[in-house]
This record gives sequence, C-alpha cells and structure tokens, in this order.
Amino acid sequence: MADSRDRILGNLRRSLRRGGAGDGAAAAVRARLAEHRANTIPARATELDRDGRIHLFQAMAEEVAATVTHLASLDDVPAAVADYLAQHNLPSDMVVTEDPELDPIPWQQRPTLTPRKGVATGDDLVGVTGAFAAVAETGTLMLVSGAGMATRNNFLPDNHIVVLRADQIVPSYEEGWERLRALKTLTDGKFTMPRTVNFITGPSRTADIELKIELGAHGPRRLHILIVDDTPSD
Repeated sequence: MADSRDRILGNLRRSLRRGGAGDGAAAAVRARLAEHRANTIPARATELDRDGRIHLFQAMAEEVAATVTHLASLDDVPAAVADYLAQHNLPSDMVVTEDPELDPIPWQQRPTLTPRKGVATGDDLVGVTGAFAAVAETGTLMLVSGAGMATRNNFLPDNHIVVLRADQIVPSYEEGWERLRALKTLTDGKFTMPRTVNFITGPSRTADIELKIELGAHGPRRLHILIVDDTPSD
C-alpha cells in the first residue's frame, strides 16, 4: 500500500516538476495553508457598502428562482411565514431547526401556525432554518451543522424558509470562511471545522431529464429568504 502511494505521489511530483516533500517544501505548504490567501473576488461585491451588498444578494438570489422578503424585526417573522404559506396553499405545520438564533421568534403571535422544533422527516413539507452567512456575489446561503442543527432540515422539506439577518450578508465566499474561522478557532489557535458546510444557491434543480429544468429534484422546490434588518443603515 505504501509503495503504491509513493508511486502515485512520485508521478504527480514529476508531472508538476516538483521535488520531494522535504522540510522546506513542507514548511511552504504549512505557510500557504495558514495564510488563507484570497482568490480573485469580483469587484461587484467588494466595492459595495452594506445596503449595496443586501441589494446585490437579493438580486442574485432572485435570479436563480429564490424569493426574498424584507423584515424589520424577528417579531415580523410569524406573519411573513403565515403569508407565504397562505400564498402557496401550504399547511401551517412546519419543522424549525433548533438554532438559538431562531429562539426569539414569537411564533405565538400567529396561533394558526404549528411550529415543531427538531429534525425534519419525510412528512414535513415546510422547514424553517437560520443561516450562518450569505454571499452577495452569487446570492448564496452558507449553512453549517452544529448541535441540534440537523443538515437534513436544509434539504428534506419541499419548502425551505430561511431567516437571515442583514448583517450576515458578506461580499464574498472568502469573507464567509473568515467568519467561520473566527467563530470556530479555539483559544489554542486550532480551527475546528464543522462536520458539514452547505452552500445553497436557489431551489434544488436539475436538467438531467430531457434537458428540461426541474425544481425540487434533489432538495426543496421552493426557497424563501426572510432578510431581517433590525440594525438598518442611517
């Protein structure tokens, strides 16, 4: 097994015209990994202010068939969810991810809603989750797994409603990763990667069947994003 591995790596080094993995090469690799050098970032994202990033995120998300509603407070979430469910003739039952960021939502304001905290099952048509971040440059949501935050809740319900704070919208993927590193770096400097990081851009879709776009083939057929801007710009 070791001989096969060495042979494969040797072939790769020769094709790349690289030497062996000596101390210098290993140190260079460690430095490169620690540096987190950013790749090319589109100017359309980096040159925008906070409001510009919010507007760009919405435009890019809507371009891929997601829908977006702006709210002034988490207190407005129950009414917005109830309106969305009524608009699409959906049941009032929903599964809500056990995300501490969602705990302040006053679901009791809409007694007709029946939220259930926990893990989604095949019977759940509507799921409500939070998000770790959102990327303005592509209209993409960044969701991470954690205690109580089951990844299946992002994909199993046919209708995915995401509660997103405006300040979670970042210009680029690189900044999203930087926020995650800052959150998950321990006091000894070690980074603890979440088990799962999902990037979601619009509802699930495929064109495998007769080259026709079909929504909901591998996940939710609808993605609705509630942007809560409780600290708006002056």
